[in-house]
Amino acid sequence: MALTLYVDTARWRAHQQMVIQQFPGIVPVCKGNGYGFGHERLAEEAARIGSDILAVGTTYEAARMKDFFSGDLLVLTPFRRGEEPVPLPDRVIRSVSSVDGVYGLVNARVVIEVMSSMKRHGITEQDLPKLHAAIENVRLEGFAIHLPLDRTDGLDAVEEVIGWMDRLRAARLPLHTMFVSHLKAEELARLQQQFPQTRFRARIGTRLWLGDHDSTEYRGSVLDVTRVAKGDRFGYRQQKAASDGYLVVVAGGTSHGVGLEAPKALHGMMPRAKGVARAGLATVNRNLSPFVWAGKQRWFAEPPHMQVSILFVPTEVPAPQVGDELVAHLRHTTTQFDRLLDR
Repeated sequence: MALTLYVDTARWRAHQQMVIQQFPGIVPVCKGNGYGFGHERLAEEAARIGSDILAVGTTYEAARMKDFFSGDLLVLTPFRRGEEPVPLPDRVIRSVSSVDGVYGLVNARVVIEVMSSMKRHGITEQDLPKLHAAIENVRLEGFAIHLPLDRTDGLDAVEEVIGWMDRLRAARLPLHTMFVSHLKAEELARLQQQFPQTRFRARIGTRLWLGDHDSTEYRGSVLDVTRVAKGDRFGYRQQKAASDGYLVVVAGGTSHGVGLEAPKALHGMMPRAKGVARAGLATVNRNLSPFVWAGKQRWFAEPPHMQVSILFVPTEVPAPQVGDELVAHLRHTTTQFDRLLDR
């Protein structure tokens, strides 16, 4: 009995091909938990589509991925002096976001990140004159810019990239390759047309692996079903059942990421109102689970356990049977499955 990720492989790969065609020279990204699929599986997919490079999050991920992927590995987290040294092959490319970082990577292959409107990290325009001497002792693979997802101020993404291209060109820095993130296909095409001597490579993870939501589905196996009457005590905290119903034990707990949710940015009054309502229900131990039965998400009977969750199903709904599987609406990037099945 397990929490299973089912993948409609033909549909999933058809979506990959669509994205690859839209973004020539794409750099697939595999970081964190491998977008829910795991590092090994995404390394296999990147090799299958013929990618010469795979982007990973950290040097620790690169150390693991080197055994699964034979091409170049681009580490997205910038190098910092004093970081723990991790033995890596020469095919690993380091991102760097400061002049000091470039000086600290003598003879290494590097991609230099520029500061975008994200304001997360990157070299500034004032740093450009210092780069000429710094890049003499590294193998420069190109520059990179990481753009925000939302652009509420109306600033055009292409114009932001063009601004940096002009600055780099004015500083007489090599512009053979620019790695970009969070651009639309038509925006990338505009840039490539305007700067034909530069190769633009889009680093893409979410859109590539998770862009077709209907190609994947999580399901948790039902392990036990116990009838309870109103007032019966149950669970770790021995709280009372609020009404007659069933306690349904389903595979999928905190070790899988069930009950764990990344914070969301809320825009508009309706999402904010729903957030307030959820918070209010949580104060009286009412939390909606991600598991669906009889067409509705069911309430947690109590907080999820390490490997299972206990749900409450009211008597007016037919109870599931042991061995049934409940669809679970889970976020791929925070979920660890027990098994992955292609279908």
